[in-house]
Amino acid sequence: MKFAGLFVALVMAAVGALAGEVPFSRIVNAHADPANWLTYGGNYQSHRFSRLDQINHANVANLRTAWVYQTKPGIVETSPIVVDGVMYLTEPPSTVTALDAATGRLLWSWSPSLPRDVVVIGSPPVNRGVAILGGTVFVGTVHGHLVALDAVSGAVRWDVVVEDNRQGYYLTLAPLALDGLIVVGVAGAEAGIRGFVDAYDAVTGQRRWRTHTVPAPGEAGFESWAGESWRTGGGSTWLTGSYDPKLNLLYWATGNPAPYMNDDSRAGDNLYTCSVLALNPADGKIKWHFQFTPHDVHDWDANETLVLFDAVVQGRPRQLLTQANRNGFYYVLDRENGEFLTGTPYAKQTWADGLDAKGRPIVRPGMAPTAEGTLAFPNGQGASNWQSASYSPKTGLFYQCAREMGSIYYKGGAEYRPGTSYRGGGARHLYGEDAYSAVRALEATTGRLKWEFKLMTPGFTSLLSTAGGLVFGGTEEGNVFALNDETGARLWDLQLGGPARGIPMSFAVDGRQHVAIAAGNALFVFRL
Repeated sequence: MKFAGLFVALVMAAVGALAGEVPFSRIVNAHADPANWLTYGGNYQSHRFSRLDQINHANVANLRTAWVYQTKPGIVETSPIVVDGVMYLTEPPSTVTALDAATGRLLWSWSPSLPRDVVVIGSPPVNRGVAILGGTVFVGTVHGHLVALDAVSGAVRWDVVVEDNRQGYYLTLAPLALDGLIVVGVAGAEAGIRGFVDAYDAVTGQRRWRTHTVPAPGEAGFESWAGESWRTGGGSTWLTGSYDPKLNLLYWATGNPAPYMNDDSRAGDNLYTCSVLALNPADGKIKWHFQFTPHDVHDWDANETLVLFDAVVQGRPRQLLTQANRNGFYYVLDRENGEFLTGTPYAKQTWADGLDAKGRPIVRPGMAPTAEGTLAFPNGQGASNWQSASYSPKTGLFYQCAREMGSIYYKGGAEYRPGTSYRGGGARHLYGEDAYSAVRALEATTGRLKWEFKLMTPGFTSLLSTAGGLVFGGTEEGNVFALNDETGARLWDLQLGGPARGIPMSFAVDGRQHVAIAAGNALFVFRL
């Protein structure tokens, strides 16, 4: 027992020597701290861009494995955070682990006590990462909790129930840490939840505000729902949002309406599903919204990465928000007021004849699901999905893995029962020789294609761009690769033995740049 106590003390001392505090100001200035990766998207603007350039065109072929960490069984979609030599990652379904970022040595690991009857409808039981603020690490769980852990020891500081998992609510996203606040969204539209974005006090765990994505009677947008359909309207918020410190606006994307393929009960645009919301982080009030797919009937939610950057558009400087939406269109909005600036297809789509001057889709007749089935592109998992895009301020390009695949959409019955499937139909995906993915480099201000790198399988490839002129990603076949960011030429490729569903990121320890990505049930870390 004395030896065990001494061992724990030594481990805690080692973690304390490595770990540093992460105040809000440090995350705001993440661009000046490229050795660390302080938030899910690399910075509040969700660029997933590393300013490290030690690994570059000239030497990327010399990348070697530095260390490998074996995760718990399951689908691994984590995006690690690194702070002053300590890496924090999540393992399936809701475990948080701290590692020595230089060696992969385990420092601590924490797992929640999950009930045996967890309700997870709409996705696998996955987790995409943590947030850190001060000396606390925050994680959402598949049974609907938000938990605060001591960054040094992994001890629980507080544990709150976000919402009742028995009703279908669960969390898969990495929380977003703001000034004294931890912001989360929920999954579960496929069970007929009523979605929301929550903010919690980072110290106490007390909920500060909740903003529902489906308005109630008396709230703006309620008129876009027929009858009582708003009560089970969906609008999940299951991917991490973005933040503009200068405008002090929080941007969060919302999911599909429920039931999504049987729309008989929900006439109207169904606000604020399939939208982006610009929120005041102090109280959660909506400043503006933009709906990408009004009255969605194909499960083309808008829970994709929201990228923020500034550029000249239409002859004047603009503060922009962009997204490669699941519906097949790439959008550019003014993030100060939500004005639609441009939109163009970045993947095959057959459901709309374009977008009008305000960005509303011009829907083709006869494309809705039917009992017999209706063929449409993109497929039910979208032209994009949860996988991270990347924006490079070096090239001005937006990098997205586009999924080229169609589905036959079927309309079915829809009876709401709490905690059970409430889809109202389904989709048969068209796998085969014509289905594939491609890493596409788009001119960020217009969506015009500059180059593409074709992949075999329509998978879920997240991307990282770097100041070294590289774009990193992985494939369903288990390859990890690096491309030239200007041309798309493949410069490095390595087979890892399992689907590369992890989200790549980069950090530096002891003056050496590393790149990390999960594949199969392992996290791989590379360096020169």
